[in-house]
Amino acid sequence: MKVNASESAQRGMKISDFQTKDVINITDGKRLGQISDLELDLKQGRIEAIVVPGYSRFMGLFGGGTDLVIPWRNIVKIGSDVILVKLDEVRETSYDERDREAKMYDEQQSSRVERVERLERLDRSQRRTI
Repeated sequence: MKVNASESAQRGMKISDFQTKDVINITDGKRLGQISDLELDLKQGRIEAIVVPGYSRFMGLFGGGTDLVIPWRNIVKIGSDVILVKLDEVRETSYDERDREAKMYDEQQSSRVERVERLERLDRSQRRTI
């Protein structure tokens, strides 16, 4: 994936540098806010998405609300003051939805572990009978 970036962004950028930039949607020209978080793929070692707090939160301090999750592939340009993104459809994720997704992931991982343990027990019992 190719992202046009300023010279400083090509050298490296701190998370705090990201958090000071305004995120602008080039599709409609709206200011979406500033980055509050990043979603990381720890296995691949890369940023999957940037997260911008929804309008229902006051300065990121109070209440739940929703977050706007912007996939990294939607970033058009990282400038010195702004990050330009292209979003045809805005995807907001509520905290409840993120919790639900995390719980589903945990349940999937748990069921995989249980299947592996069951197969190992079956394998051990079959070795004893042979």
